[in-house]
Amino acid sequence: MSVKTKQLAIRIAETFFEKERDSAFKVSVFPILGKGFVNEVWIAETLGRRIVIRMNVEDSRASDIYLKEQWCMEQAGLAGIPGPKVLELGCCGETSYMIQTFENGANGLDHSADPASLWFVIGEYAARLHRIPVEGYGENLSDPKRGTFFSPPHPGSDGSWNDYLCYNIESLNDRDPLLELGVITRSQSRQARELFETLAGQAWNFGLNHGDLSLKNILVSDTPGTASPHVVLIDWGSAEVGPVPHVDLMQLMLIQMVEGKPEDNEISAFLKGYGLPDSILEETKKLFVLRSFDKLRWAIDCSAGDVEQFADIARNAFAQV
Repeated sequence: MSVKTKQLAIRIAETFFEKERDSAFKVSVFPILGKGFVNEVWIAETLGRRIVIRMNVEDSRASDIYLKEQWCMEQAGLAGIPGPKVLELGCCGETSYMIQTFENGANGLDHSADPASLWFVIGEYAARLHRIPVEGYGENLSDPKRGTFFSPPHPGSDGSWNDYLCYNIESLNDRDPLLELGVITRSQSRQARELFETLAGQAWNFGLNHGDLSLKNILVSDTPGTASPHVVLIDWGSAEVGPVPHVDLMQLMLIQMVEGKPEDNEISAFLKGYGLPDSILEETKKLFVLRSFDKLRWAIDCSAGDVEQFADIARNAFAQV
């Protein structure tokens, strides 16, 4: 984090606090390091009050993403999921920012609690958030009043769930770059097509998914007089509407594949907290193949530097099924 962004954080904080006080005051800021990959996160403090400032200096869509996060946090709060409150959304120059309340607690990766016990609570929260009323499909919030989401269309798809399935089915042909990459053989391509056609024939429940449930996205604090800690869920930037509980479960499968965690017993704790049987994982693995193939096709078209990693993920996801 540069001196320039620090000065920007101070400027945003001073402007925010000036709306509440008439007298002069000094604002101090310090960064939260190593817990996020998209936003710069700063804690600003003055006269004993703290706020959190999240800034995105690169993504032109940041203001829309922050608006989505605000909506998700409000709905999650109504569903009984603890989280920060949004105090202000705005732009400083070309930089979009979000100001949130400061929440006490250690990051879930740093807390001494048994990780399985934390995953149990995350599972309880997931069950609540998946019941939040929403409409549509995709990762972009188009209508906050109705809770309507959409997926941006791309060549070969109009952005709907049905076209998402059709695009990935029709892409399994003799000209498929996944054959050249060695992700699948021609025989496996036919197997994948049969699998995706089966998925297309199923009915799915759509709901709001957090999109990045993990220990790094919770804050944990000990509550005097209670055996269990207080857990706060943060960072809704990856939230999307899709099949529940599968989208969030696919993300757990992905980070386990890439990072080795959560461990199997922690995923079991998540399922127990949610109230799901272990058998849900087998169905989710099939959707994970679909998702990993689609992500790889996106990388081939739009992000050449990610192709190798995404190909490995797609190859491993297919092998699991």
